[in-house]
Order: sequence, then structure tokens, then C-alpha cells
Amino acid sequence: MIDPVFLDTPLYRCEALEPGLGCAVSIKLETANPVRSFKARGTEVAASLLADHGPRAVVCASAGNLGQALAWSGRGRGLDVTVVTSRFATAVKLDRIRALDARLELVDGDHETARERAAAIARYDGIRLLEDSLDIETCEGAATIGLELVDAAPSFDAVLVALGGGALATGVGHVMKTLATGVEVVCVQPLGAPALTHSWRRRRVVTTDSTDTIADGVAGRRPIPAVLDDLLLVADDAVLVQEASIIAGMRMLLDHAGLVVEPSAALGIAAILEDRDRFAGRHVATIVCGSNVDVDAYHRWVGAAPVHRP
Repeated sequence: MIDPVFLDTPLYRCEALEPGLGCAVSIKLETANPVRSFKARGTEVAASLLADHGPRAVVCASAGNLGQALAWSGRGRGLDVTVVTSRFATAVKLDRIRALDARLELVDGDHETARERAAAIARYDGIRLLEDSLDIETCEGAATIGLELVDAAPSFDAVLVALGGGALATGVGHVMKTLATGVEVVCVQPLGAPALTHSWRRRRVVTTDSTDTIADGVAGRRPIPAVLDDLLLVADDAVLVQEASIIAGMRMLLDHAGLVVEPSAALGIAAILEDRDRFAGRHVATIVCGSNVDVDAYHRWVGAAPVHRP
């Protein structure tokens, strides 16, 4: 179901990062595709099923990457796609959604407001609501990243996964716990958007009133109960990282790997920076999950970041 352009993404050991991190680091690069994120793996599955079995219209809420991916997958299959997002979302993501011929509706408020509006549109218009991380297609698509990691040689000691809605973490985590039980699955979330991490730690849904992070792709406030249930089965740990560490991770990926990434994609590197002793001497894989970043904001962040060198 998934276009090969989104599959078998680069996976390589990045030795240039290792002196500054104190461990072996492999990068799984999910940005080298038409939508510059991993999200299309899931939307390809969902759009294929809709194209075969209907309805021909679908709506989603998105911080930007899911909407872009659904627009791409839907356009290729003749689906009518509506994306609801905050008017404060990253402009480059909004522009790309429009360029892919999706209908874009902007709401005042954050991603949770967009989720409520998308659900209302689905009810009123009688169309399919695609809810990231809850709808299994989004998790199955993300899980194909795990299958590609399992096929890698040598195997890893740990996989660092950005934690937002949970599709990436539960999809990849499920594969690891089924096919590579010795690999530690560590989920990483910003300290300024900690709802799902707090939920995982307390084994119950914990919500927050607001978020405060540059990592817009993972800035949710209300975890989905079913997603938490899955996460509790497959995650070995969930950690929170500071904004300064996220920025430092972005700078390291630029300086030492030549990669321009959005903040969510640097969460894995941030986790190593904050706990070098934990990962010392181990082989860690980190999923670089997206590169849809506002250029001006990127220059502000990375220009102010400290340079980590051996």
C-alpha cells in the first residue's frame, strides 16, 4: 500500500556525532521523501483503504506534517482531503498543504482545538475522520520503520523515538517488542509538552492546560487513552528534555551530519545530551522524523545554540 518512495529510508552510523555524544549513533532518516516526514507511511495505508472501500472524503487535524502527508496520499488517489490546523502552525507546513490541493481550515487555538473541529466536520459532513495515533493505519505505517530497523545489522541496544501523539512510538515499539526484544525503546518528549510522558509514568491519562515548546509536531495536551494502553505495553522508558537540549541537538545534526531538521526530529539527540552516562558505550538508533521547519525560526534557534564538539 505504501509508495516505495517512503520506504527503505537511509539508515547509517554517523560517526561524526559520536565524540560529542559518547556512544555509537545510527540515524534513521525519515526526511528524504516528498513530504519530508515519516507521516506518509501511515497516510499511504489509510488513503489506500479509503480509495478501495470509501468514503472518498477525509478530514484530519494536524500540526502540519500529517496534513501534508494526507494531502499527498489523497491527491494521488483522488480523495477529497480537508486538513484542520491552528492558524499559528508553521507557515511552511501550511503552504505545502495548500500546494498539495487539500482544503485547509485554520482555527484559533492549538492542536486540541483543531482535533475538536476536525471531529465536528466529520460528523456534520459524514466523512472519514483520520485521527493520528488512534487510527491503526497511522501506527501500522510508522511500524514499517521498525521493520527496517530490525533488518539492520548490527542490531542496536536502544532506539530513541520522538513522542507526540504516539503513532511512531507505539508502531516502532510494537515491532521491537515482537521481533527485537533486547532493544530498549526510549520515548522522548519536550519538557514543555509532557502529557503523554506523565501519562506513561502514572499509568493513566494526564492532560495539561497548555504547551510551551518549539517542537510543534509533538505538542499535544490530551493523550488518547487507547494510545496510552499501547504505549504501556511497548515503551521501556519515557523521558523529558529541555528546549536548550533540543536546540543543541538540531545544531549537532547540522554541524556533524549536515541535516536540517525540525525540533521534533532532534529529540533523540537531546536525550543523549542530557544523559550521556546512560548511553555511554552503547549503540543507539535515533529516528530523524521530519524536516519541515520555518527557515527564519531555524536560523534563530540554531544560531543561538552552543556548539558541542569533542
